[in-house]
Amino acid sequence: MITAAEYGETSWELSVQIDQKNGDESMKFKLRVKGDLHIGGLMLKLVEKIKAPQDWSDHALWWEQRKCWLLKTHWTLDKYGIQADADLRYTPQHKPLLLQLPNMKTIRMTVCFSSMVFNAVGEICKTLNIRRAEELSLLKPPDDPSKKKKKKEKNSAQEDLWDIGDFLNGVQAGTGPAYSKTMTATYDPENGMPMSSTSLWFGDNPLAECQPNLPPGELAKMYQQLSFVDKAVNNAGWLDSSRSLMEQDIQEDEKLLLRFKYNVFFDLNPKYDAVRITQLYEQARWAILLEEIDCTDEEMLMFASLQYHICKLTMSRETQDHSNEPEIDEVEAALFNLEATLEGGHTEKILEDITDIPKLEDSLWLFRPKRLTLKSYKKYWFVFKDTNISYYKNSESSSGEPIDQFHLRGCEVVPDVNVADKKFGIKLLLPVADGMNEVYIRCDNENQYAKWKAACILASKGKTMAYSSYKSEVKNIQSFLQMKSLALLPGQAAPDIEAMEMNAECFVSPRYTKKHKTKQLTARVLEAQQNITSLSLTEAKMRFIQAWQSLPEFGIKYYIVRFKGSKKDEILGISYNRLIRIDMSSGLPVTTWRFSNMKQWNVNWEIRQVTIEFDQNVTIAFCCVSCDCKVVHEFIGGYIFLSTRSKDQNETLDEDMFHKLTGGQQ
Repeated sequence: MITAAEYGETSWELSVQIDQKNGDESMKFKLRVKGDLHIGGLMLKLVEKIKAPQDWSDHALWWEQRKCWLLKTHWTLDKYGIQADADLRYTPQHKPLLLQLPNMKTIRMTVCFSSMVFNAVGEICKTLNIRRAEELSLLKPPDDPSKKKKKKEKNSAQEDLWDIGDFLNGVQAGTGPAYSKTMTATYDPENGMPMSSTSLWFGDNPLAECQPNLPPGELAKMYQQLSFVDKAVNNAGWLDSSRSLMEQDIQEDEKLLLRFKYNVFFDLNPKYDAVRITQLYEQARWAILLEEIDCTDEEMLMFASLQYHICKLTMSRETQDHSNEPEIDEVEAALFNLEATLEGGHTEKILEDITDIPKLEDSLWLFRPKRLTLKSYKKYWFVFKDTNISYYKNSESSSGEPIDQFHLRGCEVVPDVNVADKKFGIKLLLPVADGMNEVYIRCDNENQYAKWKAACILASKGKTMAYSSYKSEVKNIQSFLQMKSLALLPGQAAPDIEAMEMNAECFVSPRYTKKHKTKQLTARVLEAQQNITSLSLTEAKMRFIQAWQSLPEFGIKYYIVRFKGSKKDEILGISYNRLIRIDMSSGLPVTTWRFSNMKQWNVNWEIRQVTIEFDQNVTIAFCCVSCDCKVVHEFIGGYIFLSTRSKDQNETLDEDMFHKLTGGQQ
């Protein structure tokens, strides 16, 4: 019997539902509690009342109405504001989740539902052996209205799932051990210590192997043309990094996409990043095949030839990376690298000669677009010195005042190239107070283009041609032009198309296959592949990633917004270095603002409005239509933080600063 005093104002009955970890039916208990009872004491009362032989260490209390975890066990019920009408669940913090990796394979693994998504992704990446977890996040898959619910459920039931337990035990079902005796363990690049025995290994790791291309019919089913609005709807699915999965209504065994979110890839090292490079390549490959990013026909052929080369190397055991290399001790290799670095063997001089900064002079073509004018180029004499470009009427007048001068620090350099048509153009977006000014420069040949574009890229970062990476930048540009060229190199024999067994339609987007006949497409892919036959598997993947990064639309996330003072919705593109205002009807950019000119930004959480202030008293404000403003706020903060990382930080991540920039009022 309960006395009358116990029914007083000091105590009440609290209902708590118990979720079993082993999948048994849930139980419901009622406990008589007081407001001064702390959360830890409440959980102790629950365990004592359940009297079940089970490990409850992973369980925590979840408040359904408020959608929050009660993780501060020293807080009392009164401090949390819990009363008799509260609906609490005593549930495991770690639950199974279906994760679709960038290679489109789905893996089932246990994830912490109570920690912030940022920390949960960090644990996922640690398990999968992917460095730089801050570059990735979780994305809700977009709804496909064309599929009926029954059909969708049927397909999901038949989906081929990878079990992470097989990898962690070193065995993949049906394929034997995931490592061999000649392989060395993975070492943590942060402290140089060996990773735990449950971590993944290099070599025959399935996550570090490229997946075979789909047949054209299967690829065509996945393909759908995406408008700016479609891309904006898809990008609205990014989860909030500062909140937990449960707080964002993610359920047990729900499917999420693990993707590289910010497109700022820091310190890609083939020695440590076998899985990371492969997954990056896979995400880039699918972005090209499904036309999530636009590219020209020439670029599509280049990507197809790289895919074919990578597929060919992957299928051949003899040409796998490190297959014929002797066993190397990780400690000896680390000591060798340290010794070489201290001796200056692998270090780069910032300036070759500070007293003699190189200068480029040449005759180039110039076009400065104006309203209602045709695109006509005019020839001038150009002089590139420091980080500035000056142009004159001719070489004789170069000793006097220039017609105009471009300051390239903070500008954007966009390639405008078609190797087949001998078109070698450079588009410069120069920052001004109210956006960006466009300037087009055209070169006469490949060598001229490589030198001037490399100089422009360095100048945009505030560096001159005296910087030691200038020569390597020129060589990289020349190699990209060589990959785009369909002409065979001297001494190369033409490929025997009849003897080749290849379905070229697997390596290009479905829309591109409609433009060319299969035999013609095969011939062009094979001819382009002849220029890259010397690349190793890792080099080919890196080239693919670099070519993906060089596309004009790389890394842009689109959102539907309404600018302050405007009466219509517009598209806002957010990239790693700029914001782009795009007209929704025409798809043309209206204004571009650089992050380098940003002074501050803030969010009015009451009206959900983002305000950004730039140099020279330029201020913009907008409300998000396609998603919550928190998503855009997080993208801006994440890009600003990640773009400022440097190797001087000893490869550590300032998580507090990251959360400060990407977090915000909920």
